[in-house]
Amino acid sequence: MKTCNVMIVGVGGQGSLLASKLLGKLLLAKGYDVKVSEVHGMSQRGGSVVTYVRFGERVSSPVIDKGEADFIVSFELMEAARWTEYLRGGGRIITNTQQINPMPVITGAAEYPSDLVDAMRAAGFTVDALDALSLAEEAGSSKAVNLVLMGRLSKYFDFTEAEWMQAIDASVPAKFKEMNERAFALGANV
Repeated sequence: MKTCNVMIVGVGGQGSLLASKLLGKLLLAKGYDVKVSEVHGMSQRGGSVVTYVRFGERVSSPVIDKGEADFIVSFELMEAARWTEYLRGGGRIITNTQQINPMPVITGAAEYPSDLVDAMRAAGFTVDALDALSLAEEAGSSKAVNLVLMGRLSKYFDFTEAEWMQAIDASVPAKFKEMNERAFALGANV
């Protein structure tokens, strides 16, 4: 099996690290060699956060280079656009349509780009965009965007729902299990 490369990108505090941990646990349970690498910008201050998840028969490096990502899973729309150069030809962007203003937009020094989904599609990227924030709120918490996006990602893999649920159970506190399972199911079935 060729190595599969997943980039999980977002803004600090959105739960991208939990998403990569969950995905890593699932892949390890399936017997893959898995490498996970976290790259933090100003994550504690709302800056960009990137996690690489690489898996296959044998993976030697945790880093994904430009043009190598099979999937970019983005928690925020501008973050999806920011990392497109890392997507390989034929790769897919799964993105939340939520917009979180970065500091230059907040201070008025810049404007948030409009129509980013259309722009990415016009540039030739395959984009699967969904309002993950609304689905997370429907599941019980705005903090469940990460599980909604993992649910959406699950549509592109051949793992059973039970295997994903085992990874969720191993990754989240028991008191949040049902809410996270609902969020996952909403993302998978939209």
